Amino acid sequence: MKAARTHGRGGPEQIFFEDTPLPEVRRGDVLVQVRATGITPAELTWDETYRNADGTPRIPGIPGHEVSGIVQGMAADVTDFRIGDEVYGLADFPRDGAAAEFAAVPAINLALKPRSIPHVQAAALPLSALTAWQAFFEHAQLAAGQSVLIHGGAGGVGSLAVQLARWRGARVAATASARNAAFVHSLGAEVVIDYHATPFEDSLREIDVVLDTIGGETRSRSWRVLRKGGVLVTLVSPIPAGEAEQNGVRGVFFIVSGNRGQLDRISALVDGGTLKPVIAEVLPLARAREAFEHGAANHAPGKIVLQIAA
Repeated sequence: MKAARTHGRGGPEQIFFEDTPLPEVRRGDVLVQVRATGITPAELTWDETYRNADGTPRIPGIPGHEVSGIVQGMAADVTDFRIGDEVYGLADFPRDGAAAEFAAVPAINLALKPRSIPHVQAAALPLSALTAWQAFFEHAQLAAGQSVLIHGGAGGVGSLAVQLARWRGARVAATASARNAAFVHSLGAEVVIDYHATPFEDSLREIDVVLDTIGGETRSRSWRVLRKGGVLVTLVSPIPAGEAEQNGVRGVFFIVSGNRGQLDRISALVDGGTLKPVIAEVLPLARAREAFEHGAANHAPGKIVLQIAA
């Protein structure tokens, strides 16, 4: 099969479009004919991109962990899908991903694709939508009437987080560049702060939940906008011990995991018109290196998607 493969740690320059063997279908796996995969530029910095679950190296390796495609086969112990089913989901991180014509994905990480959208749009959802869902509803226990600050409201995770928080009935504030402010408002944010022009901590107070997709100084400044007992959920790096407690709040760092039940609920929201994937750019698989270059350099709203087949 054709695939985009990383040949060493580094940036997009390490990605090559080439022939590679079909993936191994292990116990519990579904073999998916990939129609599209969403990419996350930061995955080129993850250890899991270059190592197996047991710590052994995996180079060359295949990136891309958001998959949408057609069931082509499955392990003998998988009984919940049929050949020809249209599915989407999250490929495991410490295994080859979906920037290829075929991918082996654990069945428990897959769900039936939303009926109302094509594969290219569905591929923009799994990692980002599951991340936002788990951040708000598992870790922050977000409830209607609460206030939320979402950093990077126009990004792959942020654009879906704004929509999910609004659906839950929260009051949504977000940071974004001035050029993306109207777009983020259109997703459901009541307040959009231009992070280039205005320190968000100067105008926000008593926030119930902060979703941090940026890290660094942004995370450090976010403690002061939370109410006592509020929660900051960060996607970037672990929070130093005691830092949240010193600010009288709760801090959570987590890594997203596959979840069929949550994907089913996300599909229902998409098919009901409540949740819309946001696509920054669609490129063919052969231009995977370029896609990662664009993702690292640009700040267009939404996700970059590689289209493998029509």
